[in-house]
Amino acid sequence: MRVCFRSSVQPAMLDEYRRRHAAVWPDMLRALKDAGWNNYSLFLSGDGLLVGYLECDDFDAVRARMALTDVNARWQAEMATLFEDSGQAPDEGFQVLDEVFNLDSQLAAAESTAN
Repeated sequence: MRVCFRSSVQPAMLDEYRRRHAAVWPDMLRALKDAGWNNYSLFLSGDGLLVGYLECDDFDAVRARMALTDVNARWQAEMATLFEDSGQAPDEGFQVLDEVFNLDSQLAAAESTAN
């Protein structure tokens, strides 16, 4: 499945957020990959809007697998002060967005009805 989510980084903390993500801990990178976070990207706007995209088998399952790792707990604690709602772990505040259009899916459907 493909997942897109949004969150909010404090505008005053954008440079720090970028700095930390320029060199994510190697054990965090491996944990994400091992948990099934594939093709994972984050996008950040100047006002603090953070948009994430990943491909996975099941979003709840990959989040649960990450929650079991010590490195994720450490990473979330380090990142919490950078987010708008620092009363919860950043990965608990993701707002998942509904996919309303996919070019490949619609092209495949159009081609199958044309044949």
